[in-house]
Amino acid sequence: MSINLPKFEKKIGISFKNKDLLKKSLTHKSFRYDENNEKLEFLGDRVLGLIISKKLLEIFPNDKEGILDKKFASLVNRKKCNEIATKFNLQNYIITGNLKSKKNKIEDKIISDACEALIGAIYLDQGFNIVEKFIFKYWSPYMSINMSNEPDAKTKLQEYSLKNFKSLPKYKLYSNTGPHHKPVFKIGVSVKNSKVYYASGNSKKDAEQKAAKILLKKIGN
Repeated sequence: MSINLPKFEKKIGISFKNKDLLKKSLTHKSFRYDENNEKLEFLGDRVLGLIISKKLLEIFPNDKEGILDKKFASLVNRKKCNEIATKFNLQNYIITGNLKSKKNKIEDKIISDACEALIGAIYLDQGFNIVEKFIFKYWSPYMSINMSNEPDAKTKLQEYSLKNFKSLPKYKLYSNTGPHHKPVFKIGVSVKNSKVYYASGNSKKDAEQKAAKILLKKIGN
């Protein structure tokens, strides 16, 4: 599977010194198990976290740590990375071994992982200043002064359960199916005196969020 690296470099506005590093950041383990983007993803996740944390402190100097943490979580997660990656069509340049055609949809997790791997590669190839500019370019629109402090579904459910029952919600993994590159986790959640509500997702965290949202809707929160 070949990709047009110069076209992608033009799209993101960065010319790599090491083209192999860029290609590696776009290579999923289903295509090449020994030379893929997993380690670059590990690095990119930390680089993204550092830069977003730094920017949040600059924009919201008076916010408490808990509020900053919630804002951080809304910016550095799979959904946001996937959303931002699609802005520069990253999904069209990812190299995988399980797609017979480019028309086949690439999973959100693979896209968000590749986004973090790309950040790691930019950091190694171009340095901190360039990767910081790259992140600001795509994340800044989501970092306005009016960022919502609305808690996520799991946090809301935890607060509800502690307030009403003095106990935490109970989450349980019921199944883990699907291939290694596209797992499906089924999670059940309940609070005291409630039924168990189920949801599925490509990660445990995603499935827990969905299950918590369903339960909250059932109890009118």
